[in-house]
Amino acid sequence: MTKGQIEAKISEMAAKFEVEFIGRGPKHIKTIIIEDLIIIRQKGFLSPAEQKLAEDRRGVELVKKARTMLFENAEEYFKKLINQVINIDIVSIHSDVSTKTGEKIILITVSKNLEKEFEK
Repeated sequence: MTKGQIEAKISEMAAKFEVEFIGRGPKHIKTIIIEDLIIIRQKGFLSPAEQKLAEDRRGVELVKKARTMLFENAEEYFKKLINQVINIDIVSIHSDVSTKTGEKIILITVSKNLEKEFEK
């Protein structure tokens, strides 16, 4: 597979994860591979209820905490989905949610330079 095909497949798996564990997927998702990093950017993933909650500081904290807990509780399944595509050891996964922009960023570090794999 090409780099673009791998990025698209990772986006597909990340969206599948969101649907299965959160109940809805993002409106837009893009994955970028840079050396040993995989960056997944999701836009439009907050539900209308979460958007309403995020109108004040306490609601923002609640949405972020709930989303973080849901992701962390299902992290092993997320790794399994991503490994179906790349079959390389995942070193770490980090994620953050912006209730202002409705974005979620997931940063995955892997055990080797993925970009070099495409050169072969």
